Amino acid sequence: MKETRYFYVPDAAKTGELPADEASHAVRVLRLKEGDELMLMDGQGCFYEAEVAVASSHHCLYNIRQTLPQQRPWQGRVHLAIAPTKMADRMEWLVEKATEIGFDELSLLDCQFSERRQMKVPRLEKILISAMKQSRKAWKPEINEMQSFASFVSAHTEGRRYIAHCYNEIERTNLFDELRSSDNCADALVMIGPEGDFSIDEVRQAVAAGFVSVSLGESRLRTETAGLAAVMMMQLAKQ
Repeated sequence: MKETRYFYVPDAAKTGELPADEASHAVRVLRLKEGDELMLMDGQGCFYEAEVAVASSHHCLYNIRQTLPQQRPWQGRVHLAIAPTKMADRMEWLVEKATEIGFDELSLLDCQFSERRQMKVPRLEKILISAMKQSRKAWKPEINEMQSFASFVSAHTEGRRYIAHCYNEIERTNLFDELRSSDNCADALVMIGPEGDFSIDEVRQAVAAGFVSVSLGESRLRTETAGLAAVMMMQLAKQ
């Protein structure tokens, strides 16, 4: 049985043509031709059964045969805010795996102990789109440019908000227990610190702003592992 090929096409219902990079892959790599079937995803909750109408060296036009609205498998928004790791490939791994699991938004934090203060968001977007197609997700997660810890905390005042850290002198509850005891329709945001953790002053600032102090369990996790664990916990609690 021939594998169905998925392509990311924003505004697929209106466009009628694959974006340049997708068209190149469809025509030059997969060698699709007129009449071949393809599946489109618009990143906004819809799949589309389509067929190739015109295939040339630089263009691939299509006709939509059927629109397939999808049901989001979790309730509320799943938002991860994280300080990028020193090694960029570890953040790229996190973006790929978190997309496969399913989440809605990623924010990059510049914290006191951050070892990386810049991140190439277009590179992360490409990895995210590839993972979205591979895992057949109907919604494209949003990636926000890096911002300071203080500005992020002051800008987010709604929904269930958590800050995960390792300071024993600040009381913490278990994140998954907190998520399970809350309304699973509410938006959830978890902040994960850099490889040296948040500073204790940053944790206190977040708690004062209404964030709940939490742990991810007994194990001490790497930054990218902690981020993925937080996404998974939010997913499980919201299904």
